[in-house]
Amino acid sequence: MTFDSPDHADNHAGQEVPEESQAQSPQKPPEDEVIGTRRGMFGVSGTGDTSGYGGLVTPVTLPAGTQPPYGGWFDAFVGALRAALLGRVIAFDTVIEKIIVFRDELTLHVEREHLLAVASTLRDDSALRFELCLGVSGVHYPDDTDRELHAVYHLQSITHGRRVRLEVSAPDADPHIPSLFSVYPTNDWHERETYDFFGIVFDGHPSLTRITMPDDWRGHPQRKDYPLGGIPVEYKGARIPPPDERRIYS
Repeated sequence: MTFDSPDHADNHAGQEVPEESQAQSPQKPPEDEVIGTRRGMFGVSGTGDTSGYGGLVTPVTLPAGTQPPYGGWFDAFVGALRAALLGRVIAFDTVIEKIIVFRDELTLHVEREHLLAVASTLRDDSALRFELCLGVSGVHYPDDTDRELHAVYHLQSITHGRRVRLEVSAPDADPHIPSLFSVYPTNDWHERETYDFFGIVFDGHPSLTRITMPDDWRGHPQRKDYPLGGIPVEYKGARIPPPDERRIYS
């Protein structure tokens, strides 16, 4: 009887393959979330993009959540944070939207209404001890619907020699995020700068005013929907023309 004989085929027809003999297919990692398409270097159309990248077309993506195990000290850290939050009667899965591990760095995406609780837990719990916040930065994703504004915090544990990142999002229509001034007072000027350039309103900040732009300045210059030119310059009446009116050298 040969391998491909009918008898051989009939013996296996309709029979289940034992589980131990089934090949274990690797779990497919979640795909990145596509939130838009970037055209040109600065997103302008027509003749305004003088960068030489006018033909650039690339998707704008946000990374999907990383599935455990995360590797290194990350798993023990997440377990310690989960236990510490449980001690405060806070469910981990209700305050952490997703966890991302990228290039050996850990980012926790936190629900904005729970930011203070997570930050104070990271600072105070003896197994965590992130005593220092290195500041907050703003990011603007105009195509990330209902999550257009992001605030990113870098926390440093001097005790354990570790660093993690917290990321919080808010919609354009409601750009409010709790201030971390009460947990990390050094965020005072960092939050003012992020408010100045991105328009994120940090609720509870003791003096949320502009720090770089004049108090009566309209708009927030580092948002991606901010005009690239056409802003009057107070120097001998000079004026920066908008992109579609600039001279092209190529």
